[in-house]
Amino acid sequence: MIRIGMSTSCVYPLGVEEGFRHAKLAGYDGVEVMVTRDEVTQAPETLRALSERYEIPILSIHAPVLLLTHFVWGRDPQVKLEKSAELAREVGATTVVVHPPFRWQSGYAENFLRIVRETTATHGVEIAVENMFPWKVKGSSLKAYSPGWDPVVMDCDAVTLDFSHAALSGRDSLEMALALGPRLRHVHLCDGSGSLDEGRVFDEHLLPGYGGQPVREVLALLAANDWNGSVVAEVNTRKAKTEGERLHLLRETLAFGRQSEWAQTPKALGKRKQKKADKAELKSRQSAAE
Repeated sequence: MIRIGMSTSCVYPLGVEEGFRHAKLAGYDGVEVMVTRDEVTQAPETLRALSERYEIPILSIHAPVLLLTHFVWGRDPQVKLEKSAELAREVGATTVVVHPPFRWQSGYAENFLRIVRETTATHGVEIAVENMFPWKVKGSSLKAYSPGWDPVVMDCDAVTLDFSHAALSGRDSLEMALALGPRLRHVHLCDGSGSLDEGRVFDEHLLPGYGGQPVREVLALLAANDWNGSVVAEVNTRKAKTEGERLHLLRETLAFGRQSEWAQTPKALGKRKQKKADKAELKSRQSAAE
């Protein structure tokens, strides 16, 4: 059975412990810890204590690759990856998620695939390279990643598929999953509504089923092939005004991941169509009441 985990980033801007607590309350099988400037995300003893307190395992570690984590564990990206692997081993996680290098990280970028393989062998954890997306500045493409943003065409052994990133890059995630075959080892459960070429600017991380990616089809493909990786929710819940609202979003994402509510999870309508649908439903209820 495929494990459905939840990234601690799902409760941002709340802290790491809130990530564990929400994952437990929502019913997830485990958590993925996003390493940030928060020292708790870097401390194996504290993370193990949280795992024990909330009785939920740590499935994976997301290496500190965001621009805001530039100084976490120093400036050397290879050291960051190695420390992420050490952390994963110490907390019992089996996977480390890492982004492709930025082009200006020259030494690391040139030797990235070798470094990934050596770190995997040294620490005994799987390092899954995550698909990203091309950058555009004033409509012009910018080569931000090296050897590139698409691990499908890289010579790496393990890949993380992120649906939101696939949408932003204009890729079909089902085609990516088929092309990756057994190299697909980890999934970030989310969705996206469009690409950079279609005017999208932000990495949306919508709830699955609310964008345009074939998320259901990919999950069905994995289930049919007795896939044994982890699917980890990485959705944006920042608009939730209460804990109840946030838990509702997280539980809906979990139900989608477990394929238990596909029929009850319609594709989201556009704002105007949704308003019309809401007005029509309200009018219908008022008429019935009369």
